[in-house]
Amino acid sequence: MKFSLAATLSLITAANGFVAPNSRQVGQVGRMQVLSEPAAAVEAAAPENVSEAEAPVMEVAAPEPVAEPVEVNVDPREKIQPGRFDNISYSQACPLLEKPANLDGSHAGDFGFDPLGLSQEFDLYYMQECELRHARLAMLAVAGWPLSELVAPSWMLQDGRAPSVLNGVNPLSFLGIVTALGAFGYLEYTTSLRKVTGKKLGDIHEQDMSLVWKYGVAGDYNFDPANLYSSLGDDAAGRKGLRQLEITQGRYAMLGITYFAAWEALTGHAIVENNPLFHPNALVPIAAISYFAWSQIYQVSDIRNAPIKIEYTKDGEDILRGIERTSDNVKREMGPKVESAMKFAAQSVEKFKQLQESA
Repeated sequence: MKFSLAATLSLITAANGFVAPNSRQVGQVGRMQVLSEPAAAVEAAAPENVSEAEAPVMEVAAPEPVAEPVEVNVDPREKIQPGRFDNISYSQACPLLEKPANLDGSHAGDFGFDPLGLSQEFDLYYMQECELRHARLAMLAVAGWPLSELVAPSWMLQDGRAPSVLNGVNPLSFLGIVTALGAFGYLEYTTSLRKVTGKKLGDIHEQDMSLVWKYGVAGDYNFDPANLYSSLGDDAAGRKGLRQLEITQGRYAMLGITYFAAWEALTGHAIVENNPLFHPNALVPIAAISYFAWSQIYQVSDIRNAPIKIEYTKDGEDILRGIERTSDNVKREMGPKVESAMKFAAQSVEKFKQLQESA
């Protein structure tokens, strides 16, 4: 009886692909006495003399359907979205360079520019913190350097220039520099491993960045006495926009203070003496206005595709045609008036000469 039951179950298994074995089948097929613990328990409890008709039928429950993950749409203004540049393989700042893997546009100031690969070698949060500290110091320095040369007494300067490694220092300025570096060093020591969560801004940043990582944002000292942090919007996107503004200005400041130091080292003159940036003149505003006007009409083509050429912007050709039409209208309307005014001026000059000759 046992053999016939085992043979029957074997045939059913071969026909249907799979039938869950009962305890007797496991014990008899192939005369192998290998039983798992649950199967052995069933074998011990099952009666020996059971007919095929009385044999219990083991039903196999159908597997429960696996629920597919539900995609939750999160408002991008409420939480920073990761992978803003995932579909781009090149750097936004310099399209000739490849976009680093760790820079996906999620963080403020991230344009995929890292030619030295520092974001791959070091911790990204640490690198952001370092850049922000240098940027904030540079913003202070780029204002303080020329201001000191304008208002500081001569005994605090080096031949009219701000004291520095390249310009030299006197004992008093050396003491001031050492004191300032000591203060900043102490701040660095006490805050380098600070915890940013558990405070007002830290908890806000943790929520803003929860889809990106768990570290909040670099440079967070829970400091906003003027309540300007939400001036671009009291949400994740607005706060990121203000962080973007800060790091952008800080990068300009780092370039600016480098320019100040290099200029004075090369020329031997203070930056405020013969530099167009610090004297009233029309050069800087004219250059700025000219560049703005040019950039509204023309642009440089994608530098990844040779040859590089100058082309119209999206609305550049329409703007240029509008300027030409306006110029033609001015000539058409003002031309006769200008011509009559020139004739009147010529007649006036002729009469004045006649009066001089008659006198």
